[in-house]
Amino acid sequence: MRIGQGFDAHRLVPGRALVLGGVVIEHPLGLLGHSDADVLCHAVADALLGAASLGDLGRHFPDRDPAYKDVSSLLLLQKVEQLLFIEGLEIVNIDSTVIAQEPRLAPYIEQMRRNIAAALGIEAEQVSVKATTTEGLGFPGRGEGIAASACALLEKS
Repeated sequence: MRIGQGFDAHRLVPGRALVLGGVVIEHPLGLLGHSDADVLCHAVADALLGAASLGDLGRHFPDRDPAYKDVSSLLLLQKVEQLLFIEGLEIVNIDSTVIAQEPRLAPYIEQMRRNIAAALGIEAEQVSVKATTTEGLGFPGRGEGIAASACALLEKS
């Protein structure tokens, strides 16, 4: 068994779609980044890569590479799963938390779970997505950005 953790944060800005767990969420601000800036998928990817001792997301999909400009982070998760397959590793489960003051994410969580699971070729029951606020504290609490953390458990196949 191997365990990994991941974390990501992006600034909220006008003129970008807000994408979390592959779900486009109606909101006046979106996350700034080279890809779609989906902090949830990025944290999950880093947790998986960490558990496999394969570095981080930036190592495999650098933000200097135009191939990843505005790319869906669900596609990046698919590519991470391929790397795990090559290493002979299977996903046992993923637990993740989105940290945002707003918008309210509860209505989108089940779709996020299904999207992440589908991208990774696992069951939705193997993916936990939670959301929390910071009670107005820090950059998420001030509405300046959104963060996510994740941990993943892998096993040799």
